[in-house]
Amino acid sequence: MRVSNITVRKRLILALFVGMIVFSIIIGRLAFVQFGQGAWLTEKAEDSWGRNIPFEPKRGEIIDRNGIALATNVSAPSVIVFPRQVTDVAESVEKLASVLEMDREKVYEALTKQASSVWLRPEGQKLPQEKAQEVRRLGLSGVYIAEDAKRHYPFGSYLSHVLGFAGIDNQGLTGLEHYYDERLKGEKGFVSFFSTAKGTKMPNLADEYEAPMNGLDLMLTIDSRVQTIMERELDLAEAKYDPDGVIALAMNPKTGEILAMSSRPHFNPEHYRDVPAEIYNQNKPVWMQYEPGSTFKLITLAAALEEGLVDLDHDTFYDPGHVKVGGRKLRCWKKGGHGSQTFLEVVQNSCNPGFVELGQRLGKERLFSYIKSFGFGEKTGIDLQGEGTGILFHPDNIGPLEQATTSFGQGVAVTPLQQVVAVSAAINGGYVYQPQLARAWMNGETGEVIERMAPVQKRQVISAETSEQIRYAMENVVAKGSGKGAFVDGYRVGGKTGTAQKAKDGRYLENNHIVSFIGMAPADDPQIVVYVAVDNPKGTVQFGGVVAAPIGGTIIGDSLEAMGVEKRTDQIEKELTWLDEPLVEVPDLVGLTRREINEAYYELQLNMSGDGETVVQQSPKSGTRVEKGATIRVYMGDKIAGND
Repeated sequence: MRVSNITVRKRLILALFVGMIVFSIIIGRLAFVQFGQGAWLTEKAEDSWGRNIPFEPKRGEIIDRNGIALATNVSAPSVIVFPRQVTDVAESVEKLASVLEMDREKVYEALTKQASSVWLRPEGQKLPQEKAQEVRRLGLSGVYIAEDAKRHYPFGSYLSHVLGFAGIDNQGLTGLEHYYDERLKGEKGFVSFFSTAKGTKMPNLADEYEAPMNGLDLMLTIDSRVQTIMERELDLAEAKYDPDGVIALAMNPKTGEILAMSSRPHFNPEHYRDVPAEIYNQNKPVWMQYEPGSTFKLITLAAALEEGLVDLDHDTFYDPGHVKVGGRKLRCWKKGGHGSQTFLEVVQNSCNPGFVELGQRLGKERLFSYIKSFGFGEKTGIDLQGEGTGILFHPDNIGPLEQATTSFGQGVAVTPLQQVVAVSAAINGGYVYQPQLARAWMNGETGEVIERMAPVQKRQVISAETSEQIRYAMENVVAKGSGKGAFVDGYRVGGKTGTAQKAKDGRYLENNHIVSFIGMAPADDPQIVVYVAVDNPKGTVQFGGVVAAPIGGTIIGDSLEAMGVEKRTDQIEKELTWLDEPLVEVPDLVGLTRREINEAYYELQLNMSGDGETVVQQSPKSGTRVEKGATIRVYMGDKIAGND
């Protein structure tokens, strides 16, 4: 049948129209793929062809408030293998196993693994530079050295529980390394090259490099001058008393900034595998919970003073040596008691019955309200993991006996950090601060401060007037009471001693105490609060005043001197016992000749140096009070101008 021209024309037009639609769809699809999915497809292709040699970021350093590096990094390259690029497996296995001192079967398994890349761990990870160079010189195909670093702690066990440590993969595992890991670790970079389906490197294609993003540097509130003094004193205490443990903590009472923190036993963060986990996992100043003993009495005293229930200088109390509460006889540490005394002397003598009286005047509700307001029974919020909350009596279980024992620090459990925070509030005008270790975040390359942490003030619990009375009482404890071992001439140290029996299985242990001291100075303007606790010291009388107070006093005195705090002249004079040697004042020797010095009598030892005939310098300076027989260093030189 003959088809008309009109029909043919219609069919051609339809075919053309259909063709144009199909062509438009193809063009549209190509445009979509090219412009809409081009970047995505390219990325997928590069992922398929690309092989990355990672470059670890530089983990942020941790420095003290003066810029001294406490945790830093050292280069430690690692070996990475791309199995498909290995041309001679047998040779590579033999050479790598020999250089890395690695099992040959383990190397063979890595080099033949069905994976794009394999790390040789742990033998090929964090290598010394010399060992990495040996691997490079082998010239093995498919074997590369990836830039890496490992954590380095320049001062060894110094501040170990606070810093914590980072593992072999540079991930923070304990301490500040763990708490601030996200900001310290940074982001990885890499060198990328393209390979064929067989894994061989594509020729004539340039490698791509994406630089790692380094972590931020962390500046701490820690003052290495104070920390060094504290570490020294704890080492000496450990050697002298062979204790089960020692704890020390220093804080700025006006800001909550931790100046130093340490405990024994400690460890070297770079060798944490060499010690049991219970050593590196237990940061005792924030974790350990125990009965505080008499250091807790300062809280009872602060509450009674704030409520106007006692006058330290005029109110009196008679101590027969015990007090009966709830059918129980609670004894004073001094057999026979202290007799009649003012309440200032109650504090000086650490008289248990006297503090039971203050607790009874307060009543259960007010006493425990103040205890909680000072921060006991809850975490302080310090930027460290593992903090303890302490243990207080449940309100329904507080009877007259529990109220009485709590008033002098028995039957409750607290942490050392809680005590430091509470006593800081008692002496700083009444303000509870959140303790902090992080002071600022910094760009390690430019030194620019990215973020600065401000002190966090929580609440005011007592008035400035009450706080002044607490400082007055604490200074009297050190000058005239149980804390005399902490006395430092010129620094107006105040404090409180504590001796607490340790309990096990619900019973108190015999001759096994935690002896402690908490002190502050200067009493007119406190710059530092220091807490020291020695767990079961051996070969000595286990009293806080005998063991812990001298350690605390030395830390306070040496720290204030290192911090440049000026000495005072208006301190309460120390009440001397028969064991104490009176202090003598250093004379002014500058300008005296050798003959004049030799003709004079001094209750001091002179250490003379220099070739001149006249004293031009001396140390300590004139007017300083020192122990009889102390050594005075003098430097001899030419006659001082102006002296006749």
